[in-house]
Amino acid sequence: MAVTRTRASSKPLIEKRSIDYIPEAERHGRLLSQFTLWMGANLQITAIVTGALAVVLGGDVFWSLIGLLIGQLLGGGVMALHAAQGPKLGLPQMISSRVQFGVYGAAIPIVLVCLMYLGFTATGTVLSGQALGQLFGVSDSVGILIFASVIVLVTVLGYRVIHFIGRVASIIGVIAFVYLFARLISQTDVGALLQIRHFSWSSFLLAVSLAASWQIAFGPYVADYSRYLPSKTSSVKTFFAAGAGSVIGAQVAMILGVFAAASANGQFAGHEVAYIVGLGGTGATAALLYFSIAFGKVTISTLNSYGSFMCIATIISGFRGHLNVTRLQRLVFVLVIVGAATLIALLGQHSFLGAFKSFILFLLAFFTPWSAINLVDYYCITRERYDVPALADPNGRYGRWNALGISVYVVGVLVQLPFIATKFYTGPLVEAMGGVDISWIIGLVVPAALYYLAARKWHSAVPDQLILPIEQDAVDAQPSRAGRIQAV
Repeated sequence: MAVTRTRASSKPLIEKRSIDYIPEAERHGRLLSQFTLWMGANLQITAIVTGALAVVLGGDVFWSLIGLLIGQLLGGGVMALHAAQGPKLGLPQMISSRVQFGVYGAAIPIVLVCLMYLGFTATGTVLSGQALGQLFGVSDSVGILIFASVIVLVTVLGYRVIHFIGRVASIIGVIAFVYLFARLISQTDVGALLQIRHFSWSSFLLAVSLAASWQIAFGPYVADYSRYLPSKTSSVKTFFAAGAGSVIGAQVAMILGVFAAASANGQFAGHEVAYIVGLGGTGATAALLYFSIAFGKVTISTLNSYGSFMCIATIISGFRGHLNVTRLQRLVFVLVIVGAATLIALLGQHSFLGAFKSFILFLLAFFTPWSAINLVDYYCITRERYDVPALADPNGRYGRWNALGISVYVVGVLVQLPFIATKFYTGPLVEAMGGVDISWIIGLVVPAALYYLAARKWHSAVPDQLILPIEQDAVDAQPSRAGRIQAV
């Protein structure tokens, strides 16, 4: 009963932790919350548009659906492996990068991740602003400002509210998507679309890449939302809960996008929100669909903003030592992050945003190698044996800069450049690949193999077991053994 009361009292509405280790007494939640959070994050308009691109850019329905599913499973597996780290370490995802890059060196990938999520927040805010503008009869710019205000509120409140929003978004999303699918099937000859099968490697790989990149993009912050689970939570169950929610949610949304684009006769591109809502009808029904689209974007945009806040706090703490973020400081951080994203959204909602989105997709190449290095180190080299207190000590086990991790990371970025295909930058080997961007494959495989081979020989000393910060209840129970760590 004492433990239950302690945990209940340690769950305030406004999250009091930032990048701190989460003590066992404050751990709470169930695996179902991981499933609903990531399903809600994926049942949204941007995922619909991403799936539609497979058809808009030349693929047929049948092979696009198969390619998207393969990409979801591959990318979702990477994402879920990161999620499984959360309960064991009790830390935000990016702070664990200090094991591979050093306490200072981890700032290199973290800065790039911050930029990417800032861009994702901006692009999502534009689509949500369109939906809110239609819902309330105001301009898109006013809709953007309304949406930004909601994101600030939810991000400041933190972990518990984010999971609650995820659960509600899952319910609303399922209802909206079932209705839209029913309307689409009643208006479209789905069977005829599926009968058109013109296989093309370039179109097929494009569909795989679209879905895989979508899932891999969650990697830098997925553990932020599993770190409050009790430490004894099964890694396998965490993997499947987060992965299944993300894969199912994204695949459902992208299937709708594929069929919508295939039946739109060229009317989808440039009018994505209006076309999707138009499938459902007009009047009150359209208003409810606009609301569901905006609410669906709340989850993912909040995840992006919260993840950006965590990244900035991690960078500062790396150079300043331990960082205690007050609620006022948290509010200031969030206002700056969301304010910057909102400014970008307002300035780029008409023309600039297309080029900016290409730049953001280009940034994906900078954290795919990070994902490969982090996963290989955690699962194959250290095998979960981290010294968590040393992550805050530049003079400790992991040092300031880790030349091995940084070198492999740089190679992993450079080796992708010939294969990147975006409007911002296109590599010299893209044309030979049929115009398909396969950089994410190169960015995972090459640095993973290099790091595994190099780290087996030159990795710094690995603890015999996972070392966690000592918790106050353990000190109270054994005062004669007070210290800074406890082994698990």
